[in-house]
Amino acid sequence: MTVFDIFLFGVGLSMDAFAVAICKGLAMKKVNKKQCFLIALFFGGFQALMPLLGFILGNTFAKMIVAYDHWVAFILLLYVGGKMIVEAIGEWKDKDCATEMDPPLDLKELTLLAIATSIDALACGITFSFYDGFNIIRAIAIIGATTFAISTGGVYVGNIFGSKFKAKAQLVGGGILIFLGVKILLEHTMGITLGF
Repeated sequence: MTVFDIFLFGVGLSMDAFAVAICKGLAMKKVNKKQCFLIALFFGGFQALMPLLGFILGNTFAKMIVAYDHWVAFILLLYVGGKMIVEAIGEWKDKDCATEMDPPLDLKELTLLAIATSIDALACGITFSFYDGFNIIRAIAIIGATTFAISTGGVYVGNIFGSKFKAKAQLVGGGILIFLGVKILLEHTMGITLGF
């Protein structure tokens, strides 16, 4: 798996965090840089932690599923990506961003949001365990840094443009994860390499 592949995982996985960060930015009259940093730190940190946990789980059970690992990866990514797309379609019907201006940052709520938006990364971490010699430290660093940057951008986008990008971000993220799942399946079953 290339660095670019891992970056794509990071972008796809960070779209839920981006959507929540937009809501946080929407509720700020002016971007609070300290709050913006904390939001990005929580989302980036949990987005890095969850693939590590998934990787450990996957390695623990790897011998039981090695013959089917590409199918497991495909199904997990198809499920996660599909769920994100369904949620994105639902977002166009429901506007659930906070409307209270400049609310204080609740660290307990932020922790729950960070966990909720990074659960999908746990499944992706399991897929990483199927690759021999996979560098999980490099992967979680890239995913965490990507999510940190995208979440920071989400706060600013929400503050400037409002909630109209929230659902689109989830739709793009879901599409990226489905694409990666198909790519893994093609590489393992047909020997087709897509070149990136």
